[in-house]
Amino acid sequence: MNKWNFYTANEIKPLGWMKKQLEIQAKGLSGNLDKMWPDVKDSAWIGGDKEGWERVPYWLDGFIPLAFLLDDGDMKIRAKKYIDAIIANQKPDGWICPCDDKKRNEYDAWALMLISKVLTVWYDCSKDERVPQVLYKALKNYYEMLSNGETKLFEWAKSRWFETFIAIKFTYERYPEEWLISFAELLKEQGADYNEFMAQWQEPKREWHHETHIVNIGMMLKYEALYCQVVNAPYTNRAEVLREYLDKYNGTVFGGFTGDECLSGISPIQGTELCSITEQMYSYEHLFAYSGDNKWAERLEVLAFNALPATISDDMWTHQYDQMVNQIACKKIDKEPHFGTNGDESHLFGLEPNYGCCTANFNQGWPKFMLSAFMHKDNEIINAIAIPGVLNSKKAKIILETNYPFENNFTYKIKAKEDFSFIIRIPSFAKYIKVNGKEFRDGDITFNFTSGQEEIITVSFEVLPRFSKRPNNMKSVISGSLVFSVPIQYKLISNEYVKDDVERKFPYCDYFLIPISEWQYAYSSESLKIFFEEVSDVPFSSKKPPVTVEAQVKRIDWGLHEDHDSVCAKAPRSQEPLSEEFTIKLYPYGCAKLRITELPLI
Repeated sequence: MNKWNFYTANEIKPLGWMKKQLEIQAKGLSGNLDKMWPDVKDSAWIGGDKEGWERVPYWLDGFIPLAFLLDDGDMKIRAKKYIDAIIANQKPDGWICPCDDKKRNEYDAWALMLISKVLTVWYDCSKDERVPQVLYKALKNYYEMLSNGETKLFEWAKSRWFETFIAIKFTYERYPEEWLISFAELLKEQGADYNEFMAQWQEPKREWHHETHIVNIGMMLKYEALYCQVVNAPYTNRAEVLREYLDKYNGTVFGGFTGDECLSGISPIQGTELCSITEQMYSYEHLFAYSGDNKWAERLEVLAFNALPATISDDMWTHQYDQMVNQIACKKIDKEPHFGTNGDESHLFGLEPNYGCCTANFNQGWPKFMLSAFMHKDNEIINAIAIPGVLNSKKAKIILETNYPFENNFTYKIKAKEDFSFIIRIPSFAKYIKVNGKEFRDGDITFNFTSGQEEIITVSFEVLPRFSKRPNNMKSVISGSLVFSVPIQYKLISNEYVKDDVERKFPYCDYFLIPISEWQYAYSSESLKIFFEEVSDVPFSSKKPPVTVEAQVKRIDWGLHEDHDSVCAKAPRSQEPLSEEFTIKLYPYGCAKLRITELPLI
């Protein structure tokens, strides 16, 4: 059983910087793909002639909660248009995906698994009473196809079988029929077992395999938690074993893994696909909810505060397919791409650089993160992620005012409607904690409320910037959940064109980021000073970062990777200082679109 349960977008609303972030998202690609991107606007899911597989479900998976979190009437109507079309096109026997009836056994059922999950999201937001029966029929139809041998799991469905468990759990809670448990066991039997693939994760190969595909990897971390929820099997915490192994051989300073497009080792110039970030976040959300272990919530916020904003433009009209920890330029690579299996434009900011999956799938990142802020179980409510928002549930109204992670102060305004216990998760790195002005020990804080009680609770703590060890004898600067980088100033060059009959035009054209400032540095002192600035209308602004760190550096001769003109060497070719020591200002990783994040300390 889950330790914690999620609230819905009708019970949680964003405030402060988080509301600004979601509003920017709604004004950018997320809120406009159905107006300008053929694979959503003219999708086969709604009767058109464009892509009829993962892109509309991916987009809806983020667009729906975004619409309801912002309580945007127009967005809700547009989401319902898609759901209405999908439900209306469901066949009498339950099949729901857009393909020729005679080719169902050739249709990769990953799209079925994904749209089933999306329908649960739609129900949570809208309480559309059509959904339970639609899901029942769709799942029963596919279970019968699998059990009678008409089809079997293959390709993406085989790699992502566990994603179906979101809809199976939803359906079993309403129709507790034994075939759903049999369905879950059948999926596990036919699905990929990632425990058998671990040896393939040690040394990156420039080959494409499902077993090492970074998005599959991000998704699969939650497989055991989802499976145990449905079949009530013993939980063995395999996610931690798998994560540690992945981190050892493919880890990054921001808590994700390299994968461009498959696992790529520990080099800071390998890429990480954006889809993998949002899927790893979603896995961590479920792992925290299931286990109640704070490490998953802390790892979740590290990804959200660093990797997610780093790879999306300030206005959220463009994104990268691949981000790099040490990223000195974003322009078409002049030689054979150093990425494992991705192309020479994968790190550009654009509409769909390299491939369009991330265009649709990055949309879930911020909305679902907001929905993870508060969770509940029985008579308890926990603030799992300290982002500004308001919870208005049956038991209480809780307003959280904070600029965390840019500052380390929380103010809770609480009105109890019933008796309940309120828990505040305090990050493991917090020092000198004070609660209502009084010193507090480390660990979670619990308050007991009685019906009608109103209280204001203040929490503050300090976080000191520090150096973190990285491979190849390099260092990164970290303060709490924020990673800091040397920002590289750049010239922005737009490129408008048409490809495959799809326009790339302002503001969703391709952008080249050409460096115009120095980046060949080494840290020369362990002295670090943190400065808190005002949070602007763009929370992760690349021009006005909300927090900075001062560090001491010297210039060095770093060099380029195999004579590329826009990719730095994996490690400096020389650490001999070429200048006197001077002070520079580090930006949060998510604010620095061009950056050096791993440097030597000389």
